Amino acid sequence: MESTRPRSIRQLEQALREKTREADVLHRISESISSTLDLEAVLRHIVEVVVEATKADACLLYLLSESHEELILRASKNPHPKLIGRITIGLGEGITGWVARERTRVVIPSNASDDPRFKFFHNLPEDRYQAFVSVPILAKKEVVGVINVQHKRPRQYRSDELALLSTIAAQVGGAIENARLYAEMRRKALQLDTLSQVSETVASNRLIEDVLQLIVTMTAQMMNSKICSIMLLDPPTGELRIVATQSLSEQYRRKPNLKVGQSISGRALQERRPIIVPDVTGERDYMYPEIAKKEGLSSLLSVPMMIRDKAVGVINSYTSVPHAFTHEEVKVMQAIANQAAIAIEHTTLLEKSFEMQEALAVRKLVERAKGYLMCSKKLSEEEAFRLIQRQSMDLRKSMREIAEAVILASGIDKRGEEKNLDRIVGRVL
Repeated sequence: MESTRPRSIRQLEQALREKTREADVLHRISESISSTLDLEAVLRHIVEVVVEATKADACLLYLLSESHEELILRASKNPHPKLIGRITIGLGEGITGWVARERTRVVIPSNASDDPRFKFFHNLPEDRYQAFVSVPILAKKEVVGVINVQHKRPRQYRSDELALLSTIAAQVGGAIENARLYAEMRRKALQLDTLSQVSETVASNRLIEDVLQLIVTMTAQMMNSKICSIMLLDPPTGELRIVATQSLSEQYRRKPNLKVGQSISGRALQERRPIIVPDVTGERDYMYPEIAKKEGLSSLLSVPMMIRDKAVGVINSYTSVPHAFTHEEVKVMQAIANQAAIAIEHTTLLEKSFEMQEALAVRKLVERAKGYLMCSKKLSEEEAFRLIQRQSMDLRKSMREIAEAVILASGIDKRGEEKNLDRIVGRVL
C-alpha cells in the first residue's frame, strides 16, 4: 500500500495538471470568442491555441460552404496561409470530408497517408504527416466544419487530448454560428446602404461617367470584389467595352472589347441572365485567362443590365479567391445592374431632349432667315433654303450659324448699312 501511494499521488498530480491546462485552453478560447465577432480573427486564434495545446505540427480548420456541398479551408497554422479560401473538399471526400459527412471523429496514430480515405493536394508540399486527428465542428447539432490536427511523427493521442479537441470543436461551433449571424447582419446592412447610395447617385444630376464610376466603386466594396467593371454594348459593332472600373490595372482597363456571344459577359447579355464562373483561369469561354492570372482573379459573377426587356450592358464582379456567389448576392447585383441601366436610359433621354430642343431652335432660326431672304431677295421658300444651305457648305459653317448671320444682317439691312448678303455673312462669320 505504501509503495503504491506515491505513484497514485503522481498520477493525481499529472491529472490535475492536465485539467488545469485544459481549463486554461478553454478559458483562452472563450476569451477569444467573447472578445470579437470577427469570424476570421476567431478562427486564427483557435488554430493557434490548438497547435499550442496539442504540440501539433499543423492544424487546419475547414468550414462548410453556404451551399453545404463542400468544405473550405478557412484557417491554418504553419502550412500555406496563401491557400486559405482556395482549398475545397467535397462532403465524403478524403478523411476531412468523411468526418463531416459521418459526423464522427477519426484518430490515426501513424501512417495517416496510408488510410484509403486520405487525400493528397498537389498544391501542398509533400509533407507526410504520420499522426492525424480530425474532429467535426457542430452547431445546433449540425456539422459546420472540421478541425484537423497533424503530427509528423507517430503519436498515441491520449483520451484527455481527444476530449479537449472535441470540447474545443463544440465551442468553435457556437462561435461560428454567432460570427456568421453577425457577418450576415453586416452584409445585409451594407447591401441596403449600397442600394440606397446607388439610387441616390442615379437620381443625381451627375455626368453618366461619374455615375457609373461611383456604382462600380460602391459595388466592389459591397461584394468585396478584386475587380468590378461595367461594360456597355455598342450596337453598331456588337461589342462590349469597359466604361467604368475601380481597378487600377492599366492592362485590365485596356482589355480589348468583347464580341457578344463569344465571352462570358457576352453570354450574360445575350441570354439576359446572370452567369457565375467558379474559376475564370480554367474556364474555356473566358477570353483573357492570361490577364486573369496576372491580376489574381478567381470567381466571376456577370449580370446583365436590363431596361425592360432590353440588355444594354453587364456588370462584372471578380473575386481574388474562389467564391460561391449566393442567390442573395446575385439578386442584389441584378438590382444594382438595373439601377445602372436606368441611369443610362435617363441620360440618353436627356441627351435626346437636348438634341430635340437644339433642332427646334435651329429650325426657328432658319425659318426667320428664310423669311428675310424671301422678302429682301424676292426668293421662293425653297430658293431661300437652298441659299442658306449653299452658304453653310461653302463656308463650312452650321445651318444655325448661317441663319444667325442672316438674321443679324436683316437688322443691319433695315438701318441701310449693308445690302450684300455674301459680304454680310462673311463679315459676321
